[in-house]
Amino acid sequence: MQQPFALGFARPAPAQPVAPFTYDPGLQLNVLPNGAPAVTEADVITLGSATTSTAGSATHNDDTD
Repeated sequence: MQQPFALGFARPAPAQPVAPFTYDPGLQLNVLPNGAPAVTEADVITLGSATTSTAGSATHNDDTD
């Protein structure tokens, strides 16, 4: 039996990047390894997209273009 055509092109999924911060449930925000809030590091936020949210954006009339 031959191998299915698609398996000749299948590749493993790329590794997921590891965020340089962790969520602190007590503070309810992301913190860096040194304990500082992740929001204080613009580069970390830009690379990690830690603050991107669209929750509820379609529920307000003034949020639509």
